[in-house]
Amino acid sequence: MISFTLWDIFRNLLLATRWTILLSAGAFVGGGLVGLAVLLVRVLPYRWAVRAARLYIELFQGTPLLMQLFLAFFAPALFGFNVPAWIAAWSALTLWAGAFLAEIWRGCVEAIPAGQWEAASSLGLSFIEQMRYVILPQALRIAVAPTVGFLVQVIKGTALTSIIGFIELSAAGTEITNAIFEPFTVYGCVALIYFALCFPISRGSRWLERRLNVAHLTH
Repeated sequence: MISFTLWDIFRNLLLATRWTILLSAGAFVGGGLVGLAVLLVRVLPYRWAVRAARLYIELFQGTPLLMQLFLAFFAPALFGFNVPAWIAAWSALTLWAGAFLAEIWRGCVEAIPAGQWEAASSLGLSFIEQMRYVILPQALRIAVAPTVGFLVQVIKGTALTSIIGFIELSAAGTEITNAIFEPFTVYGCVALIYFALCFPISRGSRWLERRLNVAHLTH
C-alpha cells in the first residue's frame, strides 16, 4: 500500500482542482452565451421561436446531467468521431448551464414593470433597441445575484464528469482513495476544497443581492 501524508493528499487534490476551476469557468461562460441567445429567442414575438427555446430548456432541465454527459461523450463515437473527455464535459455542462441561465434571466426580464416596455415602445424603439437600452440594463441588476449563485451549481456539477474519464477534483479523490485506502481522509479533504470554492461564491451572491437592493427594483 502506498503511503501518503496529509500534505501529499492535499497537494494532489489541489492539482486536480485546477481542472475543476477551468471546467467550471469555461462552462459558466459558454452557458452564459448560450443562455443569452436562448433568452433573446424566448422573448421574441414569434411563437415558433418561443416553442423552440422552450423545448431546449425543458430538454436540458428535464433530463439528468449525468445522461447528458454520457450522450456528449459516447454519441459521437456512433458516427466515427472520438471526442476527448474534456470537450464532451465542457459541451454538456455548457448546454446544461445555458438552459438554467436562460430561465433565470427570463424571470429577471419579466420582473421589469410593464410600464418600462410601454415607455420604450412609445419612444419608437425597435424590439432589439428596447432590450438593449431599456430592459436588459435593469434586468442585469436583478440577475447578478442568482447568476453568481448558479456558479456554485456548475462547480458541483463538474463532479459528475469523472464518469466519462475527466480527471477533476472528485475523480482525483477516487484515484487517491484507491491507492491508499483512506476514504474518510481523502473525501474529507475533497469536501473541504469544494467548500472553499463554493462558500465564498454563495456569500458573495447574498452580498450582491443586498448591495444592489433588488427588492426595491422590482416594485
